[in-house]
Amino acid sequence: MKRFLVTAFCIVWALGCLGAHGAEEAAKQPDAMPRFRELAEAQWRQVFHDPCTGKWQDAWFLDGLKATVTNGSDGMTFTAGPTAWDDSCHAVLWTKESFKGDLKIEYEYTKTDTTNRQVTILYIQATGSGDAEHPKDITAWSDLRTVPSMRLYFNHMNTYHISYAAFRQKNDDSEEDYIRGRRYMPDAGKGLSGTELENEYARTGLFKTGVPHRITVIKKGRELFMQIQGDGRERLCHFRGEAFPPIVEGRIGLRHMYTRGARYRDFRVSVPAQP
Repeated sequence: MKRFLVTAFCIVWALGCLGAHGAEEAAKQPDAMPRFRELAEAQWRQVFHDPCTGKWQDAWFLDGLKATVTNGSDGMTFTAGPTAWDDSCHAVLWTKESFKGDLKIEYEYTKTDTTNRQVTILYIQATGSGDAEHPKDITAWSDLRTVPSMRLYFNHMNTYHISYAAFRQKNDDSEEDYIRGRRYMPDAGKGLSGTELENEYARTGLFKTGVPHRITVIKKGRELFMQIQGDGRERLCHFRGEAFPPIVEGRIGLRHMYTRGARYRDFRVSVPAQP
């Protein structure tokens, strides 16, 4: 009985140290890291590499008229328009290349803005919904996205979406960040409703202004892994999308909502060496 009480006390004490959120995070997908390591160490073949120090227009195209993109020896600085709540100040950089199948995406990300609101997004394999106005090739309707309102994307594209270095729209607390995955479902006609992938990560403490973070994203079937390394820390996020139709091809996009900016460096995309 004494041993049972001691064990119970230790468990309660440990949960107290973790906190409710910490305990919840520890319970999420305990096998995610071994699986990510296995995938990361598999044989991959690089199909895209932009050091981000040359002319950005060679590899990317831009949605949004008020954004700025510049290249230097330290990378590609991408800044959305300056006015909050103005949709014309959103911006998305797209790869000119389209990618099929499973992917490994690697890059260095450094937050350059000082705001604690709005969102940075990675789009993975985006295509248009396929109707007459929004063909699968998104370059065919770029003119509709000169004002890159969010609704044009989640209502008319099939893509995976990972929000990171992200904050609530009506919050100014640097501790209230989150990382979240979505699978847009334009055919459902419900906007963002019901698009969340399994698992969400809150209050990560990552992505402080001026701190470089190395990001590795692996898309395997209907799973997404996002490893973040920076500021002496490492974090793995794992999103599951088995409830949604698969996504098998498309372009990669970098979205900055209004007022947001970051510097990118050494952007790489790889596919499995053995299909």
